[in-house]
Amino acid sequence: MLRDDLFETAPRPLKADTPRVSRQPSLQAPLAARMRPRTLEEYVGQSHILGLRQLLRRAIEADRIQSLIFYGPPGTGKTSLAQIIANQTNNRFERLSGAESNVADMRRVLSAAANRLENTGQPTILFIDEIHRFNKAQQDVLLPDVESGVIRLIGATTHNPFFFVNSPLVSRSQIFELRPLAEAELLELMKRALADSERGLGHLKIHATAEALAHLARIADGDGRKALNSLEVAALTTAPDSEGVVRIDLSIAEQSIQKKAVVYDGDGDAHYDTISAFIKSMRGSDPDAALYWLAKMIHAGEDPRFIARRIVICAAEDVGLADPMALMVANAAHQAAEFIGWPEARIPLAEATIYIATAPKSNSSYTAIDSALEDVRAGRTLPVPEHLRDTHYPGAKRLGHGQGYQYAHDHPDHFVAQDYLGAAKRYYEPTDQGTEKAIKERLERWRTLSAQAKRA
Repeated sequence: MLRDDLFETAPRPLKADTPRVSRQPSLQAPLAARMRPRTLEEYVGQSHILGLRQLLRRAIEADRIQSLIFYGPPGTGKTSLAQIIANQTNNRFERLSGAESNVADMRRVLSAAANRLENTGQPTILFIDEIHRFNKAQQDVLLPDVESGVIRLIGATTHNPFFFVNSPLVSRSQIFELRPLAEAELLELMKRALADSERGLGHLKIHATAEALAHLARIADGDGRKALNSLEVAALTTAPDSEGVVRIDLSIAEQSIQKKAVVYDGDGDAHYDTISAFIKSMRGSDPDAALYWLAKMIHAGEDPRFIARRIVICAAEDVGLADPMALMVANAAHQAAEFIGWPEARIPLAEATIYIATAPKSNSSYTAIDSALEDVRAGRTLPVPEHLRDTHYPGAKRLGHGQGYQYAHDHPDHFVAQDYLGAAKRYYEPTDQGTEKAIKERLERWRTLSAQAKRA
């Protein structure tokens, strides 16, 4: 569908100086749709971009909107912000949906925008909801008209545009991240809806306790739409008492909002941000934080194998030889999780998480291999020293391969000082953490003997 109650197409062409005003949603629409803010003064939240003297607010008030991309979790006001721009701009406002529109729809709107600009001088703002759903070819269709100024694009997405929107469009747009609403902001939205008799629930006699509203605000998890619609469910499904008052207490609020829906997309910011916090919490030796992020991923239905793989990587990268058992525990948890699946997989994954978070830390193996790889990529390739080359084929000895090699097990402590690289390189630097402290002492003794042998 190309039309929407939010941005109703006018029955006749608008003059260039006539602002578009959207038709109000009917009372049959959900409460969140009816209570959409109509002006910046009614808008709640996002003060980091809409506060006084902030760039976006100044641009809207001055009608100097350029191409914009809004991204953030559901219910944070992306479409509402587009609605406000529609109400306060002198541009023609058109809307497409990334989930429903196709290239033909886009070309029709773009062609009409070009004709309108040429014939009347009126510019067009094209709002695309869920712009991330357009593929690369579809997004490329927009580029020439964005570049030439035929349209000003406003895209809305729950996905990070730097990953899901074409780079040329991103480079020509201002990116604004919308954050989840605070509980105080959600409370303000609900109280406003309870008092508004025209669009909200003010025509009903409703008494909602502070505990009930606080519960809805907390469980809505920053989603204004969820908070308002849950409030409406509570109001419309609760019978009034003998005084005709609908009383919403904590019990009714709990039934109305049900289970908390964790904001978590399987291929977007929440997915990668949460696993990043999980790994950094284990690396930072905070088992409580690591368990919280693990619980969030479990609750959201994350693939246990994905979590387990990251635990294995963390065990090798961040614990390493300070406690070699960490990698064994992590790998065992990986195998167990893959074998048993949810919900029991939570137990071995939690065990491995706690083990790694509380283990001594060393990233010496990680830095050592990366340092060696950097030398291989950037430096001259070192030939294998003659005494280390393979001797297990006819003619090897005639080439001098293996001559002078000393077998380590024939010497005291099963160590002999000889050149194994052919260059003065040092990659592995053990730490004093955990088991690695003993490795460091042993390695320093061997390196000293090797240095003495070279000087002899």
